[in-house]
Amino acid sequence: MPPRTEGARSDRSGSTRRQFLLGGAVAGVGAVAAIGVDYALNRQDAGTAAPASTPMNGEETVPFHGTHQAGIDTAAQAHGLFLALDLLDTTDRDGLTRLLRILTDDAARLTQGKAALADSEPELAAAPARLTVTFGFGPGLVARAAGSAPSWLAGLPAFSIDRLQPEFSDGDLLLQIAADDPLTVAHAARMLLKDARSFASLRWSQQGFRRAYGTERPGTTMRNLFGQVDGTANPEPGTTEFDSVVWVEDGWLAGGTGMVVRRTRMDLDKWDRLDRSGREASVGRTLANGAPLTGTQEFDEPDFDATTAVGFPVIPPFAHMRRARGVDGEKIFRRAYNYDERPAGASVSESGLIFVSFQADIDRQFTPMQQRLADLDLLNEWTTPIGSAVFAIPPGCREGGFIGETLLGGSS
Repeated sequence: MPPRTEGARSDRSGSTRRQFLLGGAVAGVGAVAAIGVDYALNRQDAGTAAPASTPMNGEETVPFHGTHQAGIDTAAQAHGLFLALDLLDTTDRDGLTRLLRILTDDAARLTQGKAALADSEPELAAAPARLTVTFGFGPGLVARAAGSAPSWLAGLPAFSIDRLQPEFSDGDLLLQIAADDPLTVAHAARMLLKDARSFASLRWSQQGFRRAYGTERPGTTMRNLFGQVDGTANPEPGTTEFDSVVWVEDGWLAGGTGMVVRRTRMDLDKWDRLDRSGREASVGRTLANGAPLTGTQEFDEPDFDATTAVGFPVIPPFAHMRRARGVDGEKIFRRAYNYDERPAGASVSESGLIFVSFQADIDRQFTPMQQRLADLDLLNEWTTPIGSAVFAIPPGCREGGFIGETLLGGSS
């Protein structure tokens, strides 16, 4: 099965639709005038419309089938929706296989701009907008499949900073649905949840966003709602480093990875009371371009030994970037989303980060890093983890196969 390549990730098709609505004004000017207005509007539109050959953002597709699942090394889309499901007690191993076959088939269709098999609104599937659907398996699903779970799938240890809420934690099956158009995401979610309702129930959902498509140049590091760049140290997809950090090499997870999803509430009201120098010291980077406090450009290597004129470290010991700095292979690939919801009471905001990371071994690569952050990270003054879950992300599948067949086999 050939690996997915970045260069093969665009397929364009579709058309532009227009609608003109003439309402109460028609009665006032008469039928003849209305016809003239309609003609003039259409003439004007025809003169300024884009040529039929102009590509539309919504027509872009990401291949579904391949060695790895899409939605991991895919350039992050503008909108992400995370759905965690709990398997029904009646869903046995055979039922689980049927569920994953159905979900795989419809996800493959939707990501290519085709209607799901029993799509009641097929028109909504016509603009995939780089839609990807990524499946993750929790410990309950692997146990139901009678599979061997990696040790890290048991979950993260309790961290002192956690204030976890069950409505944002755990789950048997994860669907990460992402696209550059929110309507596409919503439609895909509805179709897939309809597929799953005889086998599983929704446990939680989390919706996040990044900059809108075309707002920034491709490859620009995202910013969180504190205004900080988020993910500067990420390995580059397609490199040897990325492969060693992300992909599992053996067992039924070979070609897959481990996924951490943590919902972190950010106290923006309290953050507002901190001056700019304090904000930069808390993370160890400038806000303007994300450069380390010892450098001038975002990707400059930080100098943790540099000191000020009076002998203090330029990058403080409590700075987030210093505490997150991994050793001995402690490296992850971040693919996070912001969230912003209705505030309660006198608060101006209820916002935060849906932290998402991919790594081959969560125990070895993620947990030590998170422990250091829990022990001493100045950002803890303004952030609180309120949700946490880990999932095993199985490899991709060939056409005619299904996600999870390496765990469940090819039985029907």
